[in-house]
Amino acid sequence: MTAKALFVRLEAKPGKENEVAKFLRDGQGLVQQEPATTAWFGIKLGPTTFAIFDAFPDEAGRDAHLAGKVAKALMEKAPDLLAQPPKIEKADVLADRLPG
Repeated sequence: MTAKALFVRLEAKPGKENEVAKFLRDGQGLVQQEPATTAWFGIKLGPTTFAIFDAFPDEAGRDAHLAGKVAKALMEKAPDLLAQPPKIEKADVLADRLPG
C-alpha cells in the first residue's frame, strides 16, 4: 500500500516555462531508477505553475527519493528555472488505486 507522498509546487521564472516542463519530462527517467517511488507525476497547473506529485510505500522510500537524483537536479536547477524555491509538502496517503 502507498502510505507517504510528496507534493512539490514549482513556479517558473518568466520565459522559463518550457524548460521547467522539459525538466519534468526528463525527470521521469531518473525516477524509474527508484524502486520505492511507486507513483510519480510531473504536472502543469497553469501557465507558470507546475508541480510534482509522487508516492511511496513508507517514510524510508520518501526519504530515499528526497536524497535521490531528481531532487538533487531540481535543487541545482531551481535558481535558474524557478521564481522561488520549490515548495515541498509531505503528505500521508489515505487511499490509492495503482496498478499492480
